Amino acid sequence: MDDIVKQAMAKWPNVPDCYGWLGLDSRGQWHMRDDPVQRLGAFQSGVPGAKGSVLKHEKLIEFIHRNYAADDKGQWFFQNGPQRVYVELELTPYVWRLNENFMPVAQTGEITQALACLLDENGRVYLKTPLGLGLVHTMDVGQVAEALEQGRWSLESCDSKNLQIQHGFVISPQAIANSIKA
Repeated sequence: MDDIVKQAMAKWPNVPDCYGWLGLDSRGQWHMRDDPVQRLGAFQSGVPGAKGSVLKHEKLIEFIHRNYAADDKGQWFFQNGPQRVYVELELTPYVWRLNENFMPVAQTGEITQALACLLDENGRVYLKTPLGLGLVHTMDVGQVAEALEQGRWSLESCDSKNLQIQHGFVISPQAIANSIKA
């Protein structure tokens, strides 16, 4: 986490958390979701426009990556100075690209190793790593097939509905926050 973020947290410890304004899609892109976008539906809903605008500002994206973490409940967030901005996930907290050595590289730029390769009922491929579970980017599924053929990994079946519970992450912190308010 950036030092400036830590300093802001110490200076203003009681800033309320923010929900629903930031999303991570299945291609590793960040989306900004203002109030009108949020009224269209949940980030995961598939409703046209409900994901919001793709962030393109490189410095902002780098800042998000450096300050992206999970709380003790498995809810992923971006620490924006003193404010915790919880992230709506399309599927998983990480989206992996594979480098030339078949090492998973997160959307944050972190490089890790695959501990398990999973295939769900919809044909989506995931890698379990020391960082956590992530979806393999669709452009790298061919590399996964090559790694499997080479015997680098074995393929396990999984049920997408159970991934959150089995791997300890929350897709929609906003839905949890809204249920507590109700």
